[in-house]
Amino acid sequence: MDNAQKLFEYLPQGAVHIILKWIDDYKCDFKIAGKRSSKLGDYRPRHKGLNHRISVNHNLNPYAFLITTVHEFAHLQTWNDHKGSVKPHGQEWKINFKKMMEPFLAMDIFPDDLRKEINSYLTNPSASSCTDVSLFRAIQLYNSPDSKDANVLLIENIPCNTTFTIQNGRRFKKLEKMRKRYKCIELATGRLYLFHPMAQIFEAG
Repeated sequence: MDNAQKLFEYLPQGAVHIILKWIDDYKCDFKIAGKRSSKLGDYRPRHKGLNHRISVNHNLNPYAFLITTVHEFAHLQTWNDHKGSVKPHGQEWKINFKKMMEPFLAMDIFPDDLRKEINSYLTNPSASSCTDVSLFRAIQLYNSPDSKDANVLLIENIPCNTTFTIQNGRRFKKLEKMRKRYKCIELATGRLYLFHPMAQIFEAG
């Protein structure tokens, strides 16, 4: 893969040269992956002669692609610093993630509203930007109109007592909100589950 050519298609322009330098400096195999419902990106450390490996989902808008890419490179840096002796999203990773986001925040890459949400998120970054509702909402606003994810149906956007289907075909009914998540009951089993407000659903009603 010609990384320079490909990355110009997925990243904000000003970010490409930094990411290319990281790929080269860290000797990292960087892959643009298909859509994965369970994760936006992935990092695998060096192993049995293989380089560091990072993959990022192709269907992300440029800002989401950049944040996810930095997230994974922070894992790489944390591995170089500590190998497997620290938690994946512990304090060491948080420090590296904040530090590695700094050059992008210093540029005029992010719109003001998104920059504000990123700065708020960086006070205590979590395992995924998707778990921060405000940041996730802000990122989603920049999906292109023709994106398959531009008009997705989200749990928070359907009324309580509405039934819905998730990707694997299981059906639920949305109940009340419990602090940050929605309580939902699975119709087939009667079991209760908690859904993130930004969880995508595939059919409602």
